[in-house]
Amino acid sequence: MSAQREKIIKQVREILENSPKGIRYADLIRGISEALPDVKINTIHGTIWNLKQKIDRGEVKDIVAPERGLYILQKYYKEEGYGESEEIKKTEEIKEEDFYKLFADYLVNDLEECTKAIPLGGNRFQDRWGTPDVIGTYRVFGIGHIQPPTEVISAEIKTDVNQLITSFGQACSYKLFSHKVYLVIPRDSRMVDIKRIEALCLKFGIGLILFNKNNKENPEFEILTRAMKSEPDYYYLNKYLKLIDDDIAKDLF
Repeated sequence: MSAQREKIIKQVREILENSPKGIRYADLIRGISEALPDVKINTIHGTIWNLKQKIDRGEVKDIVAPERGLYILQKYYKEEGYGESEEIKKTEEIKEEDFYKLFADYLVNDLEECTKAIPLGGNRFQDRWGTPDVIGTYRVFGIGHIQPPTEVISAEIKTDVNQLITSFGQACSYKLFSHKVYLVIPRDSRMVDIKRIEALCLKFGIGLILFNKNNKENPEFEILTRAMKSEPDYYYLNKYLKLIDDDIAKDLF
């Protein structure tokens, strides 16, 4: 048994050596099982469980588990900037506006969360709570005698990986006047930040989307969590809708 466990641990390090961004538990188990087909799957699970205990106790120095279910070599952990003490590198300024129309189309055509969606942005709502970068509506006609009410969907898009918490706060504020809210952040954000933002979005019912901020032609939007529907405050919904120009509003309703 000890010989099998040694083979498994050796295979773990080989897999991690070829996974500079880390690997999830299920993928790690699958990789070991494929490389060692004669080893029972329960032995693999048990060995990885024991390995995790040693990592948590600090007995294993070259492997890190920075998030639940994620394993990465210590050397890659430092290089990729997963650690809390790592300084976040400044990225060159990229126009967020370049992605507004693309994400509006994504809401309509791919997610089918909206029947109409338009770029907004700027300071149209004229207060510190901010204006959604994209706003859309979902309306269904002809499905029966009772028609569902129109839903309003808002989105916050952020290209600066240093502003993820700020963008999450803005997305939360949109729930005041929206039935659904989406937060769109760069795929090259630190993994530890993505996982925390994802956990917060699940807790608050906000949809989370990753995208390639370096390709404005094809940002490759990828959904991590769907937005949960909730009732807005209709006082604020009507207040903000009045601030949208009539020529823009006609594209929503």
